[in-house]
Amino acid sequence: MTVEGILVYAENYSGRVNPATFELLGKANELKSNIGGRISATVLVDGSEIDVAKELIAYGADTVIVYKVPNRELLANQLIHRDAVVNAINTLKPKLVLINATPWGRSLGPRIAAKLKTGITADCLDVYVDEHGDIVQVRPAFTGNIVAHIKTVTHPVIATIRPKVFSTLKPDRSRVGDILVKNLDEVGLSGDTKKIKVCGVKRVKEVKISEAQVIVTVGRGLKSKEDMKIFKELANALSGELGCSKPLVDIGWCEKDRQVGFSGNIVKPRIYIACGISGAPQHIAGMKDSEYVVAINIDETAPISRYCDAFIVGDMQEIILKILDKLKKIQGLENK
Repeated sequence: MTVEGILVYAENYSGRVNPATFELLGKANELKSNIGGRISATVLVDGSEIDVAKELIAYGADTVIVYKVPNRELLANQLIHRDAVVNAINTLKPKLVLINATPWGRSLGPRIAAKLKTGITADCLDVYVDEHGDIVQVRPAFTGNIVAHIKTVTHPVIATIRPKVFSTLKPDRSRVGDILVKNLDEVGLSGDTKKIKVCGVKRVKEVKISEAQVIVTVGRGLKSKEDMKIFKELANALSGELGCSKPLVDIGWCEKDRQVGFSGNIVKPRIYIACGISGAPQHIAGMKDSEYVVAINIDETAPISRYCDAFIVGDMQEIILKILDKLKKIQGLENK
């Protein structure tokens, strides 16, 4: 069964396919005419394998290889995912393999590359085919100060892609494709998969800033770490998430997983509120596709003024406190 083309790994370790997978399928369809072959997807499931496969086909996959595991706990064993994906690569012979650059994908991708003795480019912002027909991967380098265009000399080309950088195709439920279902015993699991014993699965609260509809982001205009709480309060009041710029991560005032920009998260919220952020190119690249941008800055010439829908000049903390006071009054009236 020689298919070639592009293989998309559908991330599913908790019983639900990560929606970012559909973005990868959208990009694969964009690259298809230049790379050739078919668009394939591979996924591990503990049941409803046909439903999952049909969903991937609706979003653009031509072929889906489904690997069935006997229980959900095994979905959390990353070495089993590694061996299944390697099996799919050996079966389909893709030229390009796309994986989500999520915490799970960032760990799994290098394991797959090491098993195949090939290279991997992590945290890509784009993938394209150049005039020579070579696959080029684009990623930030040197803490986001430059953008590197990388060619992998070994094959297949493997890249992890940041969520929210590609668009999702509108699903076509009428699409048909090939579905191949395999059991784990057909994979030929490596002995080291038994080194990991999954005792249970427990969900922990994680920051999903890239999925938030409202984001309140703070920059170097913040006077002290303690003042961060009023911006967090505003984010909570708007049912949103708190974000930050790179300088606040560098000085330890904010967590890395809340950073917006080239070297952080790419976000596309409905409302983006930038507080004390000047508008460095690496930050703008991370939020430029937001639907509505509000910027608050004491400097009326700040570059971010060119990228926002509403620009408020003034002390950001005074303005945020006034907004919070107004929100409390509105919410108080609604509760009466």
